[in-house]
Amino acid sequence: MPTLFWLVDPVLHEAVSRLESHGGVHRYEDLVDAEQLQATHDDYARRRRVATVRTDLVASSGGVGGTRVGVKCLHAHLANYLVGAVDPVGALVASELDVSALRVVDVRG
Repeated sequence: MPTLFWLVDPVLHEAVSRLESHGGVHRYEDLVDAEQLQATHDDYARRRRVATVRTDLVASSGGVGGTRVGVKCLHAHLANYLVGAVDPVGALVASELDVSALRVVDVRG
């Protein structure tokens, strides 16, 4: 599974689904810097590799939402941002939904 973090709150999940259904994926992709987005994908893939226990099985690849380029899933980006990662897409979604206060402090230092 390429996803590290999930939105489990049904109200928040539905709000993000509404954004996606109204073209949010393409809109946010156009708003963020491509290099920053790539750095987010690379960091996500690195964290997933570190968290992988069974290295003898087929491994997931790609970044947030399993993609290597662009934006695939606003849910995954928001979840990634809320756990403290630098995620420009997740930050925009959190701001639009007014849920930035839910973000945990990055304890990695």
